[in-house]
Amino acid sequence: MSVTLTESAARQIKKQLEKRGNGIGLKLGVKKSGCSGYAYVLDYADTLSENDEVFEGFGVKVIVPGSDLELVDGIELDYRKEGINEAFKFNNPNVKGTCGCGESFSVG
Repeated sequence: MSVTLTESAARQIKKQLEKRGNGIGLKLGVKKSGCSGYAYVLDYADTLSENDEVFEGFGVKVIVPGSDLELVDGIELDYRKEGINEAFKFNNPNVKGTCGCGESFSVG
């Protein structure tokens, strides 16, 4: 099981945590949503739960709830600036389809 992040994503996470003033890392999870089935959920992590898995890259921790790990296994988290838009991008090898608006994805 693995979750990786690009240097760009790590810099952005570090910057956000410093701005916030605390937190041990970024929590990456999924929720049922949209027309394709699932959507990514990003939040700050202040504590670890018993079932959380911790992945580290470029000095930054990404925490994934054990229940979501199968859906994000192998994902690469990136952060890109395209024109005036900047956002985290999810390069997930498990995705079999996405909805037209890009808000949700399906696996299987």
